[in-house]
Amino acid sequence: MAPKRRRGSVVSRVPVVRGWSRPRGGAANVTAPRPLGASPHRRFKDPSLQRSFALFRAFLHEQDDPEGCYSLLARDSVDQVEAYDGPVAGRTVVDVGGGSGYFTEEFRRRGAQAYLFEPDMGELGERPPDGAVVADGYLLPLRDGAADVTFSSNVLEHVADPQTFLSELARVTRPGGLVYVSFTNWLSPWGGHEWAPWHYLGAERARARYRRRTGRAAKHTLGENLFAVHIGATLRQVRARDDVEIVSARSRYWPFLAEGVVKAPGLREFATWNLLLILRRCPP
Repeated sequence: MAPKRRRGSVVSRVPVVRGWSRPRGGAANVTAPRPLGASPHRRFKDPSLQRSFALFRAFLHEQDDPEGCYSLLARDSVDQVEAYDGPVAGRTVVDVGGGSGYFTEEFRRRGAQAYLFEPDMGELGERPPDGAVVADGYLLPLRDGAADVTFSSNVLEHVADPQTFLSELARVTRPGGLVYVSFTNWLSPWGGHEWAPWHYLGAERARARYRRRTGRAAKHTLGENLFAVHIGATLRQVRARDDVEIVSARSRYWPFLAEGVVKAPGLREFATWNLLLILRRCPP
């Protein structure tokens, strides 16, 4: 889970690593973009039921085995990116709010030039990926169109201003590039994060129950670092934008009818669990 994104975070240090430099103005040098309109290397299909069960089992052990949980999720997520947009090898990927870097490292294992931008030093952990930058997701230190793929996993529900955050993701993505955004919607069974599903009875009641049960304060507080983001409102806002178009809006983890459940108003707020938006950056 990613923490609340704070305005005013600054870049602390941008080390020089392979494929990366910091020219004047703070923007990254990038490789030549993939040709506009190039087609994905395969058609995306609903993942298997076995895959969904494997992810669910991993989530149950997030606290005691974060390495296993997030490594599996990272492999699965990059599979999704490649299914929609082709192999990531040789392409520039910007991971916004990626915590300790599991997603960044998986993109790199597949040959991408991937860079992590995370606003919270605590989330980076003891061994962040080389080239990790402490930066605010509202104001990324990148020039316009710097990335072939901009990636954000489970961050949107942690920002107070989702539309500004999405605007920044779109800004740093080249025309024709891919924007991957997923978030846990508030009314899903996991919407309250560590104090779910008791959030259905109210956030403060759920937090108090968590403290009684565990003896410690919950990590998330509604209105501070967790926000009630809804699928219907988010889809309407994204469809109204002129800088991106929706390639797919689907449940991230469902093994069947993943796009169908998102088309059912009301039901989608509970049944989707986690919304995945695959967006294409429009030409300016």
